Amino acid sequence: MDSASRLGDVTHINNPGEAPIMAIPTLRNFVGGAFVDATAATFEKISPVDGSVVARVAEADRGTIDMAVKAGRDALQGHWGRSTVNERAALLRRIADRIEARFDDLLAAEIADTGKPEALARDLDVARAAANFRAFADIIAAEGLDSFLTELPDGRRALNYALRRPLGVVAVVVPWNLPLLLLTWKVAPAIACGNVVIVKPSEETPSSATVLAEIMAEAGVPDGVFNLVHGFGPNSAGEFLTTHEGIDGITFTGESSTGSTIMHAAAANVRPVSFELGGKNAALVFADTDVERALDGLTRSIFTNTGQVCLCTERVYIQRPIFDEVVQGLTERAKGLTLGKPFDTRTTTGPLISLNHRQKVLSYLERAQQQGGTAIVGGGIPNLGQELSGGAWIQPTLWTGLSHDAPVMREEVFGPVAGLIPFDDEEEAIRLANDTKYGLAASVWTSDLDRGHRVAGRMNTGITWVNTWFLRDLRSPFGGAGLSGIGREGGTHSLHFYTEPTNVCVNLSEA
Repeated sequence: MDSASRLGDVTHINNPGEAPIMAIPTLRNFVGGAFVDATAATFEKISPVDGSVVARVAEADRGTIDMAVKAGRDALQGHWGRSTVNERAALLRRIADRIEARFDDLLAAEIADTGKPEALARDLDVARAAANFRAFADIIAAEGLDSFLTELPDGRRALNYALRRPLGVVAVVVPWNLPLLLLTWKVAPAIACGNVVIVKPSEETPSSATVLAEIMAEAGVPDGVFNLVHGFGPNSAGEFLTTHEGIDGITFTGESSTGSTIMHAAAANVRPVSFELGGKNAALVFADTDVERALDGLTRSIFTNTGQVCLCTERVYIQRPIFDEVVQGLTERAKGLTLGKPFDTRTTTGPLISLNHRQKVLSYLERAQQQGGTAIVGGGIPNLGQELSGGAWIQPTLWTGLSHDAPVMREEVFGPVAGLIPFDDEEEAIRLANDTKYGLAASVWTSDLDRGHRVAGRMNTGITWVNTWFLRDLRSPFGGAGLSGIGREGGTHSLHFYTEPTNVCVNLSEA
């Protein structure tokens, strides 16, 4: 891609809390291998750190979506539609190489959009982006398919073997909490399987996806294989994309209510969907646990990324003999968190993604108090000085005194909050953890290995951790039950979604 077609180096994006480096950029849609100016409508991306303008973003209209679908179809009809597994695996490795070469660009873009601490974005978001492409390059290159030699009663034989065909044009709709990680988690297997993708990032996090579009072109991804459209949901790019008749499959991570809307749109043409949705995740802390180890794990699971991870813990059930000890330990750790600028090495905790989301979280803080809860730490907006007063800051918050049935303990808050509730025995803990309409994740903290296996096996969740949290093998199945999603991604499970298996039957001999 020549320099005239680039967004411009990501260093043009203002770092929150620091002086602007260059003029505010306009982030454009990427269709058919080039950035396009197909729409006059733009919107501002606001920094959650201080309220400054990070970028202006071109909003895709219906015509842009039509262009992207056509570009994808053209790619499928061309060489890409005949590409081999080895060619695609090599391409994924080149993309990973370019991600590593432009690591700092992606890091700056991710921080500008989310305001998360540099250490978190460096170690989690950008590092996993490269790992996702490498993992699926290895998986697609090694994965085999079924074959059967069929012997018939009359003496004839037949060879049956399976083939994978790509779904076609896949809509990839990703959220704002881990935008680059989740984007690459979906795009890598989709491309590995020979699909083309049209990516719609959240309107809150358009920057790293735009840099990734540059990287795709630099890595030699054929025109039309990776397309990027910016915008909102209803009556914007999200709706135009998910309702388009030219879409062959939809993968989405985000709120359960949005997933329901997308499923309704997909039903019209019976498109396959893969959804990873919300959660109200529980942690079960037994009296025989290593308390210090559990406190370290719970602090991560409650407060990582300011609680804005679908796998974060919002319900902590603690066996009564150690309830006070765990409450005190978590309170001390919450008070020890440092809110501040993302590039300050002392910062442990960033802002929420936006002022609108902060208002939602604040409404839950108010409701918790009305429902009998006591904020033993946090509960409001911190005072971080005039420079950061325009940001979406909120205090890490822990509640006691809430009943298990309180609405704030039933609904996903998606912030740095958790309710702490005592329990008496194992059966009660399992009952409380499973009494939810969600089913994404749980964690069990115990020194009794038999109990760990036993309790984990009874959790109605897609993943359960024992004495850890957020530890993932990219080959393992990932997804949720209930309102937490449909389908599984990860390893061969991703390949199952992004392909249509077909069988070939060959008659080998006569009777």
